[in-house]
Amino acid sequence: MTAITITELERQYIVLTQDGLPLVPKPYHWLADKLAISVEETLAMTKDLLDRGVIRRIAAVPNHYKLGYKFNGMTTWDICDERAQEFGEKVGQLPFVSHCYLRPRHLPQWNYNLFAMVHGRTEQEIKEKQHQIKELLSDVLQTHQGQANDILTSTRILKKTGLRLRNGKK
Repeated sequence: MTAITITELERQYIVLTQDGLPLVPKPYHWLADKLAISVEETLAMTKDLLDRGVIRRIAAVPNHYKLGYKFNGMTTWDICDERAQEFGEKVGQLPFVSHCYLRPRHLPQWNYNLFAMVHGRTEQEIKEKQHQIKELLSDVLQTHQGQANDILTSTRILKKTGLRLRNGKK
């Protein structure tokens, strides 16, 4: 993995936006003002940071608890490795899957290689979504050891954050 170098201005951009863009009518105008550059330069910097992989994405992140989705389940699946990418993409496209990814197995303790997060208003709703995924995966489910799928449910809300830069220099 190659290290990416960022300028001091890019660092300021990241510090200003790492907790999200402000809820103002024109957030990029606000950011341009804070950086003392034009809106056009701010948008060009945003595109460049995305293109270089410094920023992975720009998206709205709703608080699903406030929307009534209080039940969360990480569905775990033991599917054949040869078709994991193909079926991972299919599961990830389901409208009720918020994120989906492949991970290596850790046999004999952990036989699952595909993970898909679902949210629901009730425990029954997330179990129904798990069942829909199971139907989609029925041809590729397998059991290395133990069962072919499981669901890990949240027992409390954890604060989720990514890497954070401090306001000062390194």
